[in-house]
Amino acid sequence: MKYYCLGIKGAGMATLANILYDLGNEVVGYDDTLDHKFTEEGLDKRGIKIYHDNEHPLDKDMILTHSVALKEDHREIVRAKEAGLKIKRYDEILGDITNMFESICVSGTHGKTTTSTMITQILDAVYKVNYFIGDGTGYASKDNKYFVIESDEFNRHFLAYHPSYTVITNIELEHTEIYRDIEDIRETFEKFANKTKNVVVACGDNENIRMLKIKPKTIYYGFNEDNDVCAKNVTLNENGSEFDLYVNKELKGHFHLPLFGKHMVLNALAAITICNLNGVDYDKINELLGNFHNAKRRFAIENVKDNVIIDDYAHHPTEIKVTLEAARQKYPNKELIAVFKPNTYSRTEKFYKEFADALNIADKVYLTEIECNREKPEDYGNVTSKKIFDLLNNGSMISDTEADKLLKHDNAAICFMSCASIAHLKDDYINKLKNS
Repeated sequence: MKYYCLGIKGAGMATLANILYDLGNEVVGYDDTLDHKFTEEGLDKRGIKIYHDNEHPLDKDMILTHSVALKEDHREIVRAKEAGLKIKRYDEILGDITNMFESICVSGTHGKTTTSTMITQILDAVYKVNYFIGDGTGYASKDNKYFVIESDEFNRHFLAYHPSYTVITNIELEHTEIYRDIEDIRETFEKFANKTKNVVVACGDNENIRMLKIKPKTIYYGFNEDNDVCAKNVTLNENGSEFDLYVNKELKGHFHLPLFGKHMVLNALAAITICNLNGVDYDKINELLGNFHNAKRRFAIENVKDNVIIDDYAHHPTEIKVTLEAARQKYPNKELIAVFKPNTYSRTEKFYKEFADALNIADKVYLTEIECNREKPEDYGNVTSKKIFDLLNNGSMISDTEADKLLKHDNAAICFMSCASIAHLKDDYINKLKNS
C-alpha cells in the first residue's frame, strides 16, 4: 500500500508513518513546517520523504491520511481530493493496526507517554514488541506479538482501537473543545474500556475512574489500600523515587525508579501490572525499571554551566504541577523557573486559574502568548495569556526572540513546558548561556 501522511511532523502522524513504513508500505509525507522537529528522527532514519511545496506529483493509488490540525480546506487536502486519492482517517488506520496484534492500549488524561514507554522497554527486553509512543517514536514488525500503543482520547480517536489490554492512568477534564463536560469524558473512557478483550488496568485512586462501569476484569492500582496493586513506604528524594510493591496485600519487592514525583510511581505501577500479566516476573521488571530512560520531551534534562534545563511536554495544569514538583524534588537547592507556552484558546479559557496556581509553584514564571494551529482566536473573544499572567505571583511575559531575559538566572532549574513549539526559545537560551 502507498500512504500520504499530511502534517507528518506532528507526533502522532510521524509515529504512524514510521509504523506504516515498517509494515512494508510506501510512505511519503507533507508538512507546512519547514523547521526541523524532534519528531523527524524516525522519519529521517527510514528515508521517508517530506514535501513542503504543494507541487510534487500525487499517485492516485495513494491513501491520504492527515492530522486533525489540518482543516478540510487545506490546499494539500483539496489537491489530493482533486487527484482522486482515497482518504482514510488517522484513527481508523491505527484501529486496523491494533487488530493485527495483541494490543496494549495506554489511555488517560496524563501519563500516557511515560507509561507506554515503560511497558515498551520492559516487554521489548523480554519479547520484542511493536510500539506507538506519542513523542514521534514508533516501530512495528509483523513477527511481533504485542503492540503497545499510546491511546489518545482527543477527538475520541481511541474508540477506533481494539485493545487486548487497556490501561487508564487517570481521567480529568481536558479537550474542552471536544467534550461537553467531565461526564462526557467518563462515558467515552467507559466505552473504550469495555472494548477490552482481556484485562483493564486502572488507577483506583482516581475518582472518575472508580465511577466507570467496566465489564472486563479490572485490576486497580494506586496508593490507597483498596487497590489490588499498591505502592507503600514511598520515598521521594534527589536520586529518584522508591516504594514497596504490594499485590493483593502481599509484598512483591522494593522498587527504585530513576524518576521524580509520585505521579511516576503511579505510572510504574501500571507498567508493572501489565508486564506481569504478560509473563514478566517482578524481579526482572524491577531490574529493567532501574535503567529506565524516558521518552523525548518528558522531563528531558540538559546541564549548562550552573543551570539545569528541563524540557517537558506539560500542557495541562496537572502536568505543569507535577513537573515543577518533580524539578523541586530533584533540585531542591536551585531557583525554580517556569517557562510556559499555552496551547489552545479553549484550554486557556477553561483552566487559566488552575494554570496560574500550578505555575506559582515556581519561584519565577515566564509566559508566552498562546500558540494554536487548530483554533481561531476570534472564536474565543478576549482569551489571551493575560488571563493567566494576571494571577501569577512573580511573572513576566516573554517571546521566542527574548531568550536574553533568562540569562540573569544562575544556579537555576529552568523548566520549558508546552505541547506547542517552545524549542526555538529553549535552544536560543541554551546557545546564549553557553556563550555568555
